[in-house]
Amino acid sequence: MKKIALLTSGGDCPGLNACIRAVVRKSVHEGLEVVGIRRGFAGLMERDTIELGVSSVSGIIHQGGTILRTARSELFKTKRGQKKAFDNIKELDIQGLIVIGGDGSFHGAYYLNKDWDIPTIGVPATIDNDIAGSDFNIGFATAVNTALESIDKIRDTATSHDRLFIIEVMGRTSGFIALWAGLAGGVEDILIPELKTDLDEVCRKLEEGRQRGKTSSIIVVAEGDEAGNAFEIGGKIKEKIGYEIRVVVLGHLQRGGSPVALDRIIATRLGSAAVDSLLKGERGKMVGLVSSQIKTFPIEYAWKTKKEIDLNLYDLSQILAG
Repeated sequence: MKKIALLTSGGDCPGLNACIRAVVRKSVHEGLEVVGIRRGFAGLMERDTIELGVSSVSGIIHQGGTILRTARSELFKTKRGQKKAFDNIKELDIQGLIVIGGDGSFHGAYYLNKDWDIPTIGVPATIDNDIAGSDFNIGFATAVNTALESIDKIRDTATSHDRLFIIEVMGRTSGFIALWAGLAGGVEDILIPELKTDLDEVCRKLEEGRQRGKTSSIIVVAEGDEAGNAFEIGGKIKEKIGYEIRVVVLGHLQRGGSPVALDRIIATRLGSAAVDSLLKGERGKMVGLVSSQIKTFPIEYAWKTKKEIDLNLYDLSQILAG
């Protein structure tokens, strides 16, 4: 193997640049040429490429976003689009492809390997932390810290004005960000998709706290909660017990910013491991961190296996909530 390519696809997250840096510098160390694909699979079909070397990735480890940019592509989901990508890979003499992204990105890598015989390795990167095969996905730790900083600031306002705040965090259909940020922030309740939400019980606990003298509370809601979004949940709570409620939706704020140390280290280890996997002749695989050890799995493991949330943390949050 003499030349590989890499791309970032799907939603951006903190740590992508740290991973790009690791892939490039590890590859150069191993004597490989590296081609960067701009704008994900869309750029692969359009042959939007750039040669990457050691100096190309200097000074980016701390930057959010991705220097290669990212995009989603409906055309790539078709055989015609995949054929265009395949032709470009062959013309550029690329012998391996590293795909950094989430579930949709991994599907693209899977089909390039399975149907077009292109060796691919996936690196899990999503703030949702819902890719199985890795305890932590790139971007998750920073997203939790961003949410926690907001919770801490809102706590000051909630206490000053005797109010209930409902904070909605991202996560699609997983409650990882909500659970971790809520536990770290000492909030009064956490609502996640993995557990059925009983608003009567939520209201009972709020009233119980008020009777003990509590004048303000914070509830963290994952965006995929079955009871609805934060505004809908706030409306239902107000209707039941008449609290003055303010809603904060953090949204895409959680996807930006400089990655925290943990994300930089995870991204660096996984990027380097992806290059190692290609050099070992592995293909159609993903790299992950399990109990702090590098592991590889078939890339389809990412969507065929549901990543379970640690409900022991949820139980602990309920015990400690005051």
